[in-house]
Amino acid sequence: MKVLLINGSPRKEGNTSTALAQVAEQLAKQGIESETMWVGNKPLRGCIACNKCKENADNRCVFGDEDMTNEVIAKMAQCDAIVLGSPVYWGQPSGQLLCLQQRMLYAGGAHFQGKPAAAVCICRRGGATAAFQTLQMPFQMCNMPLVGSQYWNIAYGRVEGEAAQDVEGMQTMRTLANNMAWMLKKMHDAPTTQAPDREPWEPMHFIR
Repeated sequence: MKVLLINGSPRKEGNTSTALAQVAEQLAKQGIESETMWVGNKPLRGCIACNKCKENADNRCVFGDEDMTNEVIAKMAQCDAIVLGSPVYWGQPSGQLLCLQQRMLYAGGAHFQGKPAAAVCICRRGGATAAFQTLQMPFQMCNMPLVGSQYWNIAYGRVEGEAAQDVEGMQTMRTLANNMAWMLKKMHDAPTTQAPDREPWEPMHFIR
């Protein structure tokens, strides 16, 4: 079993990295492998709603190798769960991470459905709950079980590495990792023969 961790901070070794490292360390103690990808300083395009990805049998975004989106989609084909980590800017996750999340789930949703997911947010003072909710909502729309902790998956810190001093925040990250490991082991110990049946989508617009 393997978990993909995405660091959406422009600072590779900043507080988001500190929090994700705590998750990775605890997953390892539970016998779960993890891999961390850093996307925070990479150019990531927003979705332009061209729907060309729906014409591709391989669940790839039409922008190809222009950024890391297709690389993440390919990795998720081999991973069992995902954690997105982000600093908080203006009460929101980093712009790069939002672009990545929206495109990877829309183009490569087949590789994400049914896999546990979590978001981790780091802030100096406020706005973390709003950013946390923003990252969680797309997972809920993709039939992905959300992994919780003893509190919202939030830690605090300003200067690089300062989040390590947030004792409760680091404990929250470890508890998150323990919960994710437990969920993955439950899913793999008693796998179902197939995913739950999905009803055909019945879109409804209020303008007739």
